[in-house]
Amino acid sequence: MLKSSIFVIQILIFGFLVDLVELRREYQPVQRKEIPLGAIFDEDDHESEVAFQSAIDYQNMQTREYEFVPVIHRISAGDSFKAGQVACEMASNGVAAIFGPTSHLTSGIVSSIANALEIPHIMTHWIPVTMNPLNHRMTINMFPDSEVLSEALLDLVDDYDWKHFTIIYDEDARLIHLKDVLGAHGPDDHPITVRKLEDGDDHRPMLKAIQDMDEFRLILSVDKDRVVDLLRQAAEVKLFGDYVQYIVADLDIHSIDFEEITHSGTNITAMRLIHTDNDELMYMTQLWKQRDRDMRLQGVKNYTLSGIFHDAVKIFVTAFLELDEVEEIEVTNLSCESPEPWPHGNRIVSFLKKKEGEGITGKIGFNEFGERTIFNLEIIELSKDGFKKIGSWDPLNKVEYTRTEGDITQQIVESLQNKTVIVSSRIGEPFLMWRTPKEGEILEGNARFEGYSLDLIDAVARHIGFKYRFELAPDGKYGSFNKVTKKWDGLIKQLLERKADLAICDLTITHARRQAVDFTMPFMTLGISILYKKPIKEPPKLFSFLSPLSLDVWLYTCTAYMGVSLLLFMLARMAASDWESPHPCKEDNEEVENIWGLMNATWLTMGSIMGQGCDILPKSASTRLVAGSWWFFALIMLSSYTANLAAFLTMERMDASIESAEDLAKQSKVKCGVVDGGSTAAFFRDSNFSTYQRIWASMESAKPSVFVKNNDEGKDRVKKGDYAFFMESTTLEYITERDCELAQVGGLLDSKGYGIALPLNSPYRTTISQAVIKLQEEGKLIKIKNTWWKKEDGCSSVDSGDEGGGDAAELGIGNVGGVFLVLGIGLACAFAIGIMEFLWNVHKIAVETKVSQMQALKSELSFALNFSISNKPVPPSEPEPEGHVEDTEEIIGMDFEMAPEPKSYLRQQSDTLSAKIKSISVTNLNKIGKIFGKKSDKE
Repeated sequence: MLKSSIFVIQILIFGFLVDLVELRREYQPVQRKEIPLGAIFDEDDHESEVAFQSAIDYQNMQTREYEFVPVIHRISAGDSFKAGQVACEMASNGVAAIFGPTSHLTSGIVSSIANALEIPHIMTHWIPVTMNPLNHRMTINMFPDSEVLSEALLDLVDDYDWKHFTIIYDEDARLIHLKDVLGAHGPDDHPITVRKLEDGDDHRPMLKAIQDMDEFRLILSVDKDRVVDLLRQAAEVKLFGDYVQYIVADLDIHSIDFEEITHSGTNITAMRLIHTDNDELMYMTQLWKQRDRDMRLQGVKNYTLSGIFHDAVKIFVTAFLELDEVEEIEVTNLSCESPEPWPHGNRIVSFLKKKEGEGITGKIGFNEFGERTIFNLEIIELSKDGFKKIGSWDPLNKVEYTRTEGDITQQIVESLQNKTVIVSSRIGEPFLMWRTPKEGEILEGNARFEGYSLDLIDAVARHIGFKYRFELAPDGKYGSFNKVTKKWDGLIKQLLERKADLAICDLTITHARRQAVDFTMPFMTLGISILYKKPIKEPPKLFSFLSPLSLDVWLYTCTAYMGVSLLLFMLARMAASDWESPHPCKEDNEEVENIWGLMNATWLTMGSIMGQGCDILPKSASTRLVAGSWWFFALIMLSSYTANLAAFLTMERMDASIESAEDLAKQSKVKCGVVDGGSTAAFFRDSNFSTYQRIWASMESAKPSVFVKNNDEGKDRVKKGDYAFFMESTTLEYITERDCELAQVGGLLDSKGYGIALPLNSPYRTTISQAVIKLQEEGKLIKIKNTWWKKEDGCSSVDSGDEGGGDAAELGIGNVGGVFLVLGIGLACAFAIGIMEFLWNVHKIAVETKVSQMQALKSELSFALNFSISNKPVPPSEPEPEGHVEDTEEIIGMDFEMAPEPKSYLRQQSDTLSAKIKSISVTNLNKIGKIFGKKSDKE
């Protein structure tokens, strides 16, 4: 709003000034001195006339002492004779300077007459030929010098880093502006194509031929009125779009209406002489329009020519006034018949050549020949709002940009957000794979695919804010250059033909590919490594704990165990010291007993060799000597077994005969190979490292061939054994994660990266690279990679314990499973023996007490399952007569339940109970058991 208000105020002020000029014309004071200024125009060049008169009006507003009066003549274009007559007529009328004519066909004669009469001659147009400075020393040309202008165009091309391009021109004279551009390329540089527009309006065949050459950089040096139509036809043959760049070599191209192509996305760059930030331009534009209306013309079309006229009048008037302050300048009527020069003309021209100024067309300065060599240009670029200034150029500072990187990025992001980006790729795990549809699901568009590439582009698209569509390359190839056909294939071809905006997969950034397309920053770093089969490791045996001792040792140990047990049994039967009284507290024992039965003898030897000992020990010298000898033997055998078991189970080494590329180069048993014709093969072929040269020589001479067609074939050959396969580390990681028979050997032999490819000079490269870097900093690239490379049950999780370079291996269940099996068998046998002992005891009680087997079983089970009872009555050895229940009742008491502490009472009567309880029948025992059970429940 503020800018609009200021602009309105400026317009009102300017209107007031214009009215003031008109009033001053009507009421001009007599004392103002008139200085005539001559101008020669072609008959149809009304625009130059408007600019000339407007410039004089503007200068008259700036001075009080002089009134500059325009003296205008119109002639036919190319009529040199008439031009000479008019120049002589102007000289006879005493003009201070002659402006024009605008045609180079008639300017020569006018310049000659001005040179003879020493009248300043000011030209405002470019001439294709160089005039002799000696014959035209009074001529000043306000149009920029063609050589300097050609230099500006060359600097712009160099700044854009154009190595090859096509020039389209319509007149031979325009090639002078392109002299430096054409001369800058030598025979070893990329060729430059130069095409001339043919007569007629249809230029599509020529444009189609350029498009077929995959040329998307063009310089247009044609008349500005033909530019829009030419660009329209270029769009019809698809020589238009985001990746096509045009430089228009016309200084007035900004005055053309490009509305119909502003939203095409095509990069159109030009340079203009008019400086839009000059304050005088606004006033002069309004003055030009006002005069157009007065003269009923069609408006200003060539703003550059109008601006040059304005600056030409301005710089002459300024020089005239400055010199007049030093010495009064008087105009003189001259004659072509008696050529007597004007005394002030040479001084004015010399002053102009040394003077520097600034106007609507920027900086103004001339060399000694009157050529304008000091000027600066605005670099402009077409946007959706028309042409915008993006930089400037001058002979000293060359190209300087005014827009920031943020402005460029914002502009690119806005253009991306308004389009659907075509992404070209190929099927290949895990970068891009076909998605398996669910039952009844129909997959379309991007939903047909899954993989790393899709997730990466999706993350980039979310960061920038654009839409995308995946399309597969028809031939499914990465992209290589065919030296015979001189064509690229695969993904690179899709980009070169502009059928895709991006290409992504495991596409390696190489020098050759970078000559054809652009790449973003690498999203994944990799290198060449070795795929090799893991050494065969036998599965652990169930009874591997037996392995520390040989079969012979185990047999000898078992034999020794049985022999020592029998010897101990026999010697204990013979030794008197091992016969003891069953009741040591009684002195009148009538018998002694020997505890060293066969079972106790084997138990002692078993406990000794197990390192656990035993609660019974021999007492005689002979048996102790046997036991001591056995203990020494058990000590040695137990220690040896323990040490050897630890070494046997934990010190398992894998036979890794190949650990690096140097190992492969030093041997001949294991063959090595690569994919035939791939980048890995090129690495070994072109390497200067001696080790890699030997590997390449061995691969070339190997019979049968070690080269394979693809990675899958290489993987299969590795699994067969005695073959190592060189491949890129990312694919290698993916394979080894899923195939535990294979492993990566050694480190990386080189370093390279995968990048997102774009058409050459794509405007989106920087923006997408910044997005990739941002994703990397946030850790999202690693997260996406882990999603597709890692598996929950993958080989890395299974083998992680075996990695790390150590020699020891953890014991798995396969190593010690036999120990658990032996323990289980022992427990099962013990349980079975316990059941048999229980049943035998039940049978014995039933026989002794003369009750049924079922009653005895119930009685024993009730005691066994009642876990609160810790004491159990001993059944009588002989059955008692019936009717003994009364005695039992007398012993226990009918009021047993009334006893306050039945357990304490029983302990007090233990001796009595011990003696009499033997005579209790099984029936009474059951009754006692029930009583104890009830009391225990109550407690």
